[in-house]
Amino acid sequence: MRERPTFAAERALWEGGLRLVAGVDEVGRGPLAGPVAAGAVILPPGARFRWLSRVRDSKELTPEVREELAGRIWDGAVAAAVGFVPVTSVDRIGIAEASRQAMLAAVGDLRERPEHLLIDAFRLRACRLGQTPIIHGDAISLSIACASIIAKVARDRFMDVQELLFPGYAFMSNKGYYTAEHAEALHRLGPCEIHRRSFSPVKEMVAAIATV
Repeated sequence: MRERPTFAAERALWEGGLRLVAGVDEVGRGPLAGPVAAGAVILPPGARFRWLSRVRDSKELTPEVREELAGRIWDGAVAAAVGFVPVTSVDRIGIAEASRQAMLAAVGDLRERPEHLLIDAFRLRACRLGQTPIIHGDAISLSIACASIIAKVARDRFMDVQELLFPGYAFMSNKGYYTAEHAEALHRLGPCEIHRRSFSPVKEMVAAIATV
């Protein structure tokens, strides 16, 4: 069983005098459809909220638990924000750069300017703030895990709306990820406006359509 995330990384910074430490994480790198999103969360130094004991990497939580925890994170954080980068940008600049742009957008939207960033794996070279990239950070740092939760909930809600705009792809259940149902809908209906045309198999389908 995985150990739960802690404040170990944050505590080292708090003890060094940095009080506004933001955890940053992205979600939605892998789907065939929809934007990439990122969350940024500054928790109060030494926070002792009871709900923190249930915080995990967002992928390990049920949708119901994520929804509940997201509300608590927004209420308890010193500052929190979510940034989105749309499909058109994902196709134009690539998923890695789009993920960085989403993180920068989330950090930029925080109502308090962070003094240091704890980031899941990435380093944001376009940002001058102090940074600590942490591999598997969403499983290690509570701030990063909280960022992953609010980003995941926000992106899932966005994809639920796309179900109504683009019926037939089951976006409410697959959130744009590759599933058998999604693949069948793609072959039956073809790609819609929010499919990533730079991702396989959408890329190949678009190329095939262009040659008809």
